[in-house]
Amino acid sequence: MSTGSSYLTVAGIDVDVTYKDIKNLHLAVYPPMGRVRVAAPTRLDDDAIRLAVVQRLPWIKQQREQLQSAERQSKREMLAGESHYVWGRRLRLELYTGRSKVEVRGSRLSISSPVGADAPERRAQLERWYRKQVRDAIPAILDRWQPTIGREVEAWVVQHMRTKWGTCNPERARIIFNIELAKKHPSCLEYIAVHELTHLHERTHNERFISLMDGYLPTWRALRDELNGSTLAQEDWPE
Repeated sequence: MSTGSSYLTVAGIDVDVTYKDIKNLHLAVYPPMGRVRVAAPTRLDDDAIRLAVVQRLPWIKQQREQLQSAERQSKREMLAGESHYVWGRRLRLELYTGRSKVEVRGSRLSISSPVGADAPERRAQLERWYRKQVRDAIPAILDRWQPTIGREVEAWVVQHMRTKWGTCNPERARIIFNIELAKKHPSCLEYIAVHELTHLHERTHNERFISLMDGYLPTWRALRDELNGSTLAQEDWPE
């Protein structure tokens, strides 16, 4: 529950601060233009928060640059020749008229749509296809990792999320995967699955959680950094 808020400027960057009854400080950079927001424990004062922001300035600036660049690139008109990403590969868009279908053909992303389909309809068609890509990939990943981790999910869904690649509700054993993972390398989806399954053992990113992740997936840090270098917000991890 929020208990107050403040507004800081650090190195010319505006920072929205919300004070909450939490243990650790969380910092995120939000699209479309890189707004910086901090959720801070009530025990911290503005100077402590300012110091925390200063310590993360290189990452913040990198995220803001990537977000602003991605925002310009994301304004797709759904025209032939545009670049789109599928499982980490950059593909060139091809458009056809005919039965509704999306498929990858070598280095091309082919979209066939009914006569008269406009850009929003093609975009919705592609979004449905992205969602199916993630949905189809998840069962095999869960079958592979649930026995290793020793926990099983009761339910999982794929949906758009603005600031997280995945999230877990340990009480309900329910995981949400971000549809945008269809654009990343398949190993990133696997990392998110392992990450969220591990939260069924440990809710927070504490030393126990990190130790479990080290045992399950030794390369998790590189995969986390790859995702954190993308346009969604960074998870707050202890070092």
